[in-house]
Amino acid sequence: MSPVDLNTPPDTPPAELAAGLVALLDVEQIDTDLFRGARQPGGEGRVFGGQVIAQALQAAQRSTDVPKQAHSLHAYFMRPGSEEHPIIYRVVRDFDGRSFATRRVIASQQGQPILNMAASFQAPEEGLSHQDAMSDVPPPETLRSERELRLEQIDRVPERTRRFFLRPRPIEIRPTKPRNWDAPVRTEPSQSSWFRICAPIADDPTLHRAVLAYASDMSLLGTAMLPHGVNWTTHKMQNASLDHAVWFHEPFRADEWLLYDCDSPWAGHARGFNRGRIFTADGRLVASTAQEGLMRLRD
Repeated sequence: MSPVDLNTPPDTPPAELAAGLVALLDVEQIDTDLFRGARQPGGEGRVFGGQVIAQALQAAQRSTDVPKQAHSLHAYFMRPGSEEHPIIYRVVRDFDGRSFATRRVIASQQGQPILNMAASFQAPEEGLSHQDAMSDVPPPETLRSERELRLEQIDRVPERTRRFFLRPRPIEIRPTKPRNWDAPVRTEPSQSSWFRICAPIADDPTLHRAVLAYASDMSLLGTAMLPHGVNWTTHKMQNASLDHAVWFHEPFRADEWLLYDCDSPWAGHARGFNRGRIFTADGRLVASTAQEGLMRLRD
């Protein structure tokens, strides 16, 4: 799920939504290797996990000199973050070499750690190369947005959750197959969707990596629930991200269409494991993801 901002007007221009996300991910340096992440304006309840990952990545990137670029991150969620407080990010510089650098980031609220993340950086260099082929899916221009699909089902959504269900989002998503939100059916544990930030943003590659990290938390956990006919709206269903990993392979722009191709090879013991591949529209594999999440159906 993406962050809850129930006060955003439904007719908010895309450029304003995109600018809001860029501002949210722009962490403030308050001391050497110490940063503050802003709260989501109008946010309620738990902080969106992708926001914490993206802000932690931004903090790590701010502590690393160019030309080194982030090529991977591995994060563990320990406690749910609260929208009532900003998040403090402390960066530890574990290693700085000629080719690689590593950073640890501890995200805290009210003196309690909520996420630990390790990130690795590499100076650009050439090497042997190969990649997976992109799945054969309809292009984004032929698909309807997730918001349009949700509007079709709004009469079947409980009134108390309708504002949450239809709130404007800075990330535009176009699923390759429509989803049935109110009555999910059992399907194969795989899904794909096109996504992009909803308006053009600055050219800074660190910002585009942060936006991708933010969006990468939007589809993974739901993939493991597909073969069980449940989703986050299911009564008594408890779910949360436990860990999250992203590998950045090639340059990309987060304001151009990216295909998120996800599958879940295993679930058990109240956990679901998910994998993702992210392609550009011309078929370049630019990032890979993995996540294990809590999937607990309470009595």
